[in-house]
Amino acid sequence: MPLVNFTNLDFEGVKSALTEYLKSNSNFTDYDFEGSNLSSIVDLLAYNTYITSYNANMVANEVFIDTATLRENVVALARNIGYTPRSRKAATSSISFFVDTSNIIPKPASLTLRKGTVAASNGRFGGTSGAFCILDDITVSVVNGIASFNNISIFEGSSLEKNFTYSARNPQQKFILPNAGIDTELLRVTVKNNQSSTASVTYTLQDNLFYVGSNSKIYYLQEVADERYELFFGDGVFGQKLDDRNYITVSYIVTNGDSGNGMNQFRFNGRITYTRDRTEYTVTNGISLLTTDYSSRGGDSIEAVESVRKFAPKIYSTQNRAVTADDYETLVPSKIYPDTESISVFGGEELIPPQYGKVFISIKPRYGDFLPNLLKENIKSKLKKYAVAGIIPEILDLKYLYIEINSKVYYNTNLAPSSAEVSTIVSNNAAKYADSTELNRYGARFKYSKFLKIIDDSHQSVTSNITLINMRRDLRIIPNTFAEYQIGFGNKFHIRSNAGYNIKSSAFRVSGIQENVYIGDIPSSDGLTGSLFFFTVPNVGSANPTILRSNVGSVDYVNGIITINAINILGGIEKDGQQVIEIQATPTSNDVVGLQDLYLQLDNSNSTFDMVPDQIASGIDPSASNYTVSSSYSNGNLVRLGGAVNVAETTQTATQTTTTNSSFTGTTSSTTSTVSSGGSGGSGGSTGGGGGY
Repeated sequence: MPLVNFTNLDFEGVKSALTEYLKSNSNFTDYDFEGSNLSSIVDLLAYNTYITSYNANMVANEVFIDTATLRENVVALARNIGYTPRSRKAATSSISFFVDTSNIIPKPASLTLRKGTVAASNGRFGGTSGAFCILDDITVSVVNGIASFNNISIFEGSSLEKNFTYSARNPQQKFILPNAGIDTELLRVTVKNNQSSTASVTYTLQDNLFYVGSNSKIYYLQEVADERYELFFGDGVFGQKLDDRNYITVSYIVTNGDSGNGMNQFRFNGRITYTRDRTEYTVTNGISLLTTDYSSRGGDSIEAVESVRKFAPKIYSTQNRAVTADDYETLVPSKIYPDTESISVFGGEELIPPQYGKVFISIKPRYGDFLPNLLKENIKSKLKKYAVAGIIPEILDLKYLYIEINSKVYYNTNLAPSSAEVSTIVSNNAAKYADSTELNRYGARFKYSKFLKIIDDSHQSVTSNITLINMRRDLRIIPNTFAEYQIGFGNKFHIRSNAGYNIKSSAFRVSGIQENVYIGDIPSSDGLTGSLFFFTVPNVGSANPTILRSNVGSVDYVNGIITINAINILGGIEKDGQQVIEIQATPTSNDVVGLQDLYLQLDNSNSTFDMVPDQIASGIDPSASNYTVSSSYSNGNLVRLGGAVNVAETTQTATQTTTTNSSFTGTTSSTTSTVSSGGSGGSGGSTGGGGGY
């Protein structure tokens, strides 16, 4: 009897295979399967086989992390390789208020804000109130009748507590928190000898077995079904073992995650007490309105299944150590700083000049553009237990590399509703590409051909486009300070003209020159390097420059580096509270790459899309005698557009900043010394550094 290959999982396929199998049996030769009662039995067998095959296939899928779909299974598989998914994260804010105790009797010497809910905000969560809590009691003294509670950190969510009593007679006892939506970073676990004891010991969360002894007061945490969490304690070898009747108290916050972001108006909803003569009093009046420094932020949802699927194997491959760049790029967003939106890591040996023994980390946070210095130090401190000895991590500020577009869009006037409408459509499509995941990250690449296609496909009337691109970086200056500046673009510069003016800048002011000045360049004969000069023009569109100072710096066209010699810059254009100089260059390749610590963005606000009637396609000029030609090699104005810079030169003594360049992309590692600017004799040759952002 021939064997049948059951490769089909659908009902009809299984039925057909069963029928062919029965036909091969001599007992059923010439039997009419479709018209007999046996057909019902075949249908039943096919249906049962189909259901069984489907279940077997799904079970097989659920045992592999790459194919599992149920969160419980993905989490369980990640747990097998030592990965605990991130929990929800409570949004945080900061409030301040005071209590006037002049009408409170008896007079308190201090007031205590009790832990738990302290504030509420309206207007989110469908009109209901969002609660905000504190984790510990806060006590302040009363000074001149006023108790001031300043800069109190509050967390969105409900403060809850769960108690367990450990039983040595129940080895299968589980400590599972009953609520979903817990922020595990805010867990507080204490253990008492028994329920009636007054003294308690705080246990800390541990995620590995390193530096864990038999007496370590630690607990472990893992996610179980329905996004809940289970705690388990040491066994006497890895962590202290619990004793019979130990009383465990777990305090935690159940949060709404990212739904709690953006709140900035709070009302008091807490409890304030004080004690006099062993009697506790509750304060209900004299409480001022709450003020806040910033809207609630930082709230996040539980780690998604796709994220667990991505990072769990990567964390396992790192083996809790940071050796390669991939190790750092995995550990930082998954274990150290979850609010990482994008990250770039590279070794100091890749820099020009090399800096051995260092690893450079550039982080784009999910909220905002820059990491506070305190957070940088915290990340570096946490990296120490993973990093190789002798390797120093450096956290770099975010540096933007902007792409600016100048496009002439040709269109058929017969197919276009209006020039303005087509221009709007083109601009909107460009903005969608600017917001895409291909850009707005480290290691991104601006794809020139794809962008041209986006323009051409924007509307049926568009016939072609001539698109020029420029790169721009914003050089952050140190006003009234002698400093050397270096900024890198990470892409080779194209020399449009050997006569110079390939590098262009916005207006700025320098000491000793009354006019607004601009940066220009003169390439050397080999086309590899060039020198910089300062010049001025009557207006931004003028082609009659006046050179003010020569040899003020250098340009490396091959590596895309601009260096300005030590100079006292008085001011530039103001952007986001910073004094900057906008510097642009043309890339050799229209496919621009965000190299190393450069975060690539398409600056649509500084891009232009000019509509040009296609006279040939429109039938206006079939012979092309008067066809409008747009140059693909135009160098444009000598300077960047922008207003004049009006800065009065002060008599304040300028400082000198000594800086060592750490990256050709403009990053600096600063060692600063302040020296009096010399009189007639000068102050010496100390130079300084600035950077781009």
